Amino acid sequence: MRREEKAQIIESIAAQIQETPNFYITDISGLNAEQTTKLRRECFEKGIKLVVVKNTLLHKAFENMENEEVKLLFPILEGPTAIMYTATPNSPAKLIKKYADEGAEKPALKGAYVQECAFVGADKLGELCNIKSREELIGDIVGLLQSPARNVISALQSAGGKLAGIVKTLSEREQ
Repeated sequence: MRREEKAQIIESIAAQIQETPNFYITDISGLNAEQTTKLRRECFEKGIKLVVVKNTLLHKAFENMENEEVKLLFPILEGPTAIMYTATPNSPAKLIKKYADEGAEKPALKGAYVQECAFVGADKLGELCNIKSREELIGDIVGLLQSPARNVISALQSAGGKLAGIVKTLSEREQ
């Protein structure tokens, strides 16, 4: 591979990381063509972009980023490497966990960079699965804000019959 081609690949990796800052570094080696196709299809359905990369080129792209947190991922850049780029922080973790629950050894998590934090090692899969997406967090906040209002409305509605009776009785007494 020529120097220009390598520089172009490094630039494309850096551009993809800028576009989708959440990414997972995995090992998908040993999967046959059928398994790889199935994995790629599931990634596509979940909005995950799966790309196989050379470790040295990925290392150079990380160096050019000048991000100290990303540099924590340098030790895991050994052996076959594939990157899963995603906008939803926990979707690749859930996909990897699904495969692990089915008894498959691959894809295997090496590390991840999610929400500006580096996670190194396969033991972080549980933590990554529990990360909530932006939409899930907004839903939780809306639910928390609506809860007190629902309680007040419910109390007023249940007391509504009593209040109406009291108001009617008081209005009849005035006449």
